[in-house]
Amino acid sequence: MLKRSLIFTSLLLMLGLLNTACSLGQQEPQKVSFMVSGDPAEYNAYQELVNAFQEKHPEIEIELTHIPSASEYRTRLATEFAAGSPPDVTLMNYRRFGAFAANNLLEPVGPYLDKSDLISRDDFYPVATEAFDWQGTLMCLPQNISSLVVYYNKDLFDAAGVAYPPDKWTWDEFVATATALTKDLDGDGTIDQYGVGIEPSLYRLAPFVWQNDAPIVDDTNNPTRLTLTRPPSLAALQWFVDLSVVHGVVPGRVEEAAQDSESRFIAGTTAMFFDSRRATPTFREIESFSWDVAPLPYNQTTASILHSDGYCMSAATENKEAAWTFIEFANSVEGQTIIAGTGRTVPSLISVAESDAFLNPSVSPSRSYVFIDAAPIMQRVPVISTWDEIEGTADEEIERAFYGDITAEEAANLAFQRTEEYFLLGITAAKQ
Repeated sequence: MLKRSLIFTSLLLMLGLLNTACSLGQQEPQKVSFMVSGDPAEYNAYQELVNAFQEKHPEIEIELTHIPSASEYRTRLATEFAAGSPPDVTLMNYRRFGAFAANNLLEPVGPYLDKSDLISRDDFYPVATEAFDWQGTLMCLPQNISSLVVYYNKDLFDAAGVAYPPDKWTWDEFVATATALTKDLDGDGTIDQYGVGIEPSLYRLAPFVWQNDAPIVDDTNNPTRLTLTRPPSLAALQWFVDLSVVHGVVPGRVEEAAQDSESRFIAGTTAMFFDSRRATPTFREIESFSWDVAPLPYNQTTASILHSDGYCMSAATENKEAAWTFIEFANSVEGQTIIAGTGRTVPSLISVAESDAFLNPSVSPSRSYVFIDAAPIMQRVPVISTWDEIEGTADEEIERAFYGDITAEEAANLAFQRTEEYFLLGITAAKQ
């Protein structure tokens, strides 16, 4: 009997140890991979975000991967999704998530947001959430909402005796300002200081087309073609091209290749530069001059263009509830306040964008309100799976016109013809 009792006791002890091991195994954190891109300041902010999250949710472990180069980041995303082993959570621009959504590679976040007690759709700027809708479903949650603005060198304006850009200014006033700030400083016949730096692309052109009460596509929600050939759209393209071929206020192709416009602005040899909030962390490192931001000039009407990235969840994610819990926290007031500290983003949460966390005038730019004042007039490019190819193709023709190789009308016609097949492919993908 004693022997049987000892055996029974031993079995109970072994079962107890096994149960304890299983219990400990159940307490191991769920792992969620998160991949981002950006400069060191952005990486540090995301690390701070992850640390703050894990303090609140020790049951979830976030594995942060940082890819400094934006182009390498996009390549890595495409490669890993194609291989079937993507990160659980990524940041994607609204212009590019369509290709992933069309191939059922993303988990819609709309149903999760609808059940959230922490955030709701009404907390966000509508133009940002609308940009991440795919066939009526919210696919990704927007982290930021930036408009295109004019960064300007206050010292160069002061030296030339030119007034700083106001909160409202016209195309004609902008051109006059740029002309006054374009200078041959040493009299050798070569421009040493340019008035403007702007990328000759469809994305930079688009708000000026809209300001001329014209479209860039036939239907933003269901686009089938570019419309730059229409008279008011073509007139805006001509105005854009004339900055180079008529007014000469931007660097030419050779000059831009030697030193790009962003570098010229940082060096203090370009007075104005067009960009989104993306440039702010870099420009905050400038010590040689003071700078600020101004809204876009307008023509027939006011308009700006949306720049927005969203947190997207992979459809292959095993721990979807854990991934959503992280996305939810990242887009709460606490999460977006942490990221806003980098200066890189315009928060998509209205309450954070309108707080000192973003608007603080004691750090450059002092006129941060310019970014959120543009929210009501912001428009977006279409969400279509082939938009990246459409943009890239149109950019080639716009650049040729910008540098005087072809006319604006020829560029508009060629952009229309060369992008037709991409529209057809995008329409087909949307129907599948």
